[in-house]
Amino acid sequence: MSFQQNMAEAREIFFAESRELLDSLEDTLLRLEAEPANSETLNALFRVAHTIKGSAGLFELHRIVGFTHILESVLDRARSGKLVIDRVMTALLLQCRDHIGSLLAEVSEPEVSEALLEANSVRGNELVACLAASLQEPPQVPEAAPAQAEPGGDLLADLAHAEEAALQAAPQGDAECYWRIAMLCGSELFRSGMDPLAIVRYLATLGRVVSIQTRCEGMPAGVEMDPETCYLAFDIVLDADCERSEIVEAFDFVRDDCTLQIQPPARRAAASIAQIQALPEEPMLLGEMLVKSGSLSAQELAAGLAQQQDKNGGLRAPLGEILHAQGTVPAPVLNAALDKQQRVKEHQQQECMFIRVRADKLDKLINQVGELVVAGAGISLRAQRNGDLGLSEAAQSLSQLVEQIRDDALQLRMVPIAETFRRFNRVVRDTSDELGKDIALRIEGADNELDKSMVEKLTDPLMHLVRNSIDHGIEQPAVRVAAGKAAQGELVLAARHESGSFVIEVRDDGAGLNRERILAKAVEQGLTTAGRELSDAEVWQFIFAPGFSTAAALSNLSGRGVGMDVVRRNIQSLRGSIEVFSEAGKGSRFTIRLPLTLAIIDGFVVAVGRSQYVIPLDMIVECAELARDAAQATHHRSYINLRGEVLPFLRLRDIFGLPAVADVHESIVVVQYGSQRAGLVVDELLGEFQTVIKPLSRLFQKLRGIAGSTILGDGEVALIIDVPALIQRSRELEQSATSLHELESG
Repeated sequence: MSFQQNMAEAREIFFAESRELLDSLEDTLLRLEAEPANSETLNALFRVAHTIKGSAGLFELHRIVGFTHILESVLDRARSGKLVIDRVMTALLLQCRDHIGSLLAEVSEPEVSEALLEANSVRGNELVACLAASLQEPPQVPEAAPAQAEPGGDLLADLAHAEEAALQAAPQGDAECYWRIAMLCGSELFRSGMDPLAIVRYLATLGRVVSIQTRCEGMPAGVEMDPETCYLAFDIVLDADCERSEIVEAFDFVRDDCTLQIQPPARRAAASIAQIQALPEEPMLLGEMLVKSGSLSAQELAAGLAQQQDKNGGLRAPLGEILHAQGTVPAPVLNAALDKQQRVKEHQQQECMFIRVRADKLDKLINQVGELVVAGAGISLRAQRNGDLGLSEAAQSLSQLVEQIRDDALQLRMVPIAETFRRFNRVVRDTSDELGKDIALRIEGADNELDKSMVEKLTDPLMHLVRNSIDHGIEQPAVRVAAGKAAQGELVLAARHESGSFVIEVRDDGAGLNRERILAKAVEQGLTTAGRELSDAEVWQFIFAPGFSTAAALSNLSGRGVGMDVVRRNIQSLRGSIEVFSEAGKGSRFTIRLPLTLAIIDGFVVAVGRSQYVIPLDMIVECAELARDAAQATHHRSYINLRGEVLPFLRLRDIFGLPAVADVHESIVVVQYGSQRAGLVVDELLGEFQTVIKPLSRLFQKLRGIAGSTILGDGEVALIIDVPALIQRSRELEQSATSLHELESG
């Protein structure tokens, strides 16, 4: 792979990880708002910002680095207790998070408009000004403009000068607050064109050089001295509030021509130990841990590792002993790192190890497993037809292995719904503030898993439902108190597995749906007739009609009649359904039911005439023979008495317009979706079958009652029954028959 390809892949990984870090930044900010005194959360917030800054620096994304540096300064001020992260500050930091996302989009997109660049520049300057005010260090005009100024970078430069001035004005500390630097110059230093005093002058920009002692013990007598050879060594005492990496950077150009030892101030040991404790609980080498905590630079680590190796490739001594002997890292810091390393090792067996895999590779694997399922079914069918017992047993073993591979492959695409749910913490916070409402979001069952391809398509429908609950459902605090409720409203996002389906609920404790208003609007739009008796469930279905809205006025959130019809259409495209429950004054509940996966399911094959159909196995309750005198038809209704229970049923022959066949012993398949049951009458029961779902072409996608197709073992195509749609059709026929009966009786 070429260098360009490696860099392109590295950038792609950087952008993916940065977006995840931004999501983590948002979640951590919202947690910190709820628990402002939690130092661990604040440290985690700082680490996320620092990681984004460091990763962006590797790709020379200077605008992101510069902006995130200022954000780091604010968070560091909060960590030191000089700044309180209140609700106003949280709002500002959330805007900074969004701006970093905009800057990432700016550099990740192949083409970016000038308008977006200008908008990002203006927005960045506004946010930097607000952050500078939080630092209580107003930007000052620099003496000279930078040689290469970036768009929107002026305030960044101003603030950098202000920070430098503040450091230079810092009060002098005692000896325990000083950095001690021992530099032994290499003999070739002068020949390489370097001046040791230039390094000292650079160190002065980091803080105050307290003292410099020149050691001349390596200098020969005058007659033996070579004017081009460097014999100098320096002991430098530096009073600076900076990171170790900043000091090491001063020696970047002379690292190969000198020996360097940096001893941090004693007061920094406690801070280094705290940073080590705050590192993620994951396996980490000692040197890596010290570098990440800022206790050791990458160059110093490389030098220590080089000294650790002997001529034969073995190890002379543990790295910790070498660093301690050099005085590079204090003993308390080393002990803290070693203790942390040991704790992580003890828990390593209990931790899950993850690797990042492209989604298209998983999709390819699922498709191949699907083809394997079809091929295995073909082998089993041929073994049965040939009566080969040995081949049948082998095919059965193959089928079991394929089923295990299928389940394991599908698990690879299953992800917790938590990631989707957490996005709404920000939505609820910002939207409730905009409307002047006090709303708390509660999440239940976030660990339940769903196919990733379905999770990605759920965000928009859930967004519509959540915004409607906030805007229309939950009342203003004063209204709630007057109604005897708590001033703070509650919005719940819940997920669970139920009867082979994945169920998501969006419920609130607001005013509930207004039945009279909805019914009046439905009559006005011609969706029903005045005076017709309708159940609550029938009335609630009107809100899913295109263009339906009962809002008295338009708002930024809703009221245009666009949304709920899109919600139902998107959910139906996932072979799911949505139900509405509401009670006046107590709230509403929207229940979404989805299949667990869109790829492979266990099915049950039935025949109607010469056609074969597949019914999802997890929706089948039982199968029974349908006696000729058991079915009754009254006013276009079909139902049977199933052990004392009235069960409506549909004949698949009638639904799909298939010709009648004489002398067929019909069977009924009882199916259930949610709390509703119905029977499907078929000619023959053919047994279970692992079904690979193939989507229908665009021409047949709106065909009601069909969810897709599959290929059977003999190569024939079978249609997959859409059970929720047929149950809904059964209810509609029942309602139509009831209305017709009432009309005839009247």
